Amino acid sequence: MLHPSYSDLINVVNSEVEPGEQPVVQSRYSIVIATAKRARQIIGGEEPLVRGFAGKKPLSTAVEELYRGKVKIMGDEADEVEDADMVEAEQAEDAEVKKIVEKNLHHAENE
Repeated sequence: MLHPSYSDLINVVNSEVEPGEQPVVQSRYSIVIATAKRARQIIGGEEPLVRGFAGKKPLSTAVEELYRGKVKIMGDEADEVEDADMVEAEQAEDAEVKKIVEKNLHHAENE
């Protein structure tokens, strides 16, 4: 089993949400996208925000950062207007990243 689990990550991310407010994250998909984006930042040269993860895979580091509360997921703002082509390209990229991340997570669970 992968640690931390999706439910653990969702609970950590939503821990600062006041009762009655909409949770920041409601699905595993949001966790996958957030960790994939952070992993890409690490691959791009950003320093990990947790110690002891030198040499670890960027996705593992990103998951640990999220679990320890070093990285925050910001809720979507309805006020933002984006170019339709940009949104479509990002959705295609996110779908591809999601497949890769889920494949890696599935592989890790079976080890």
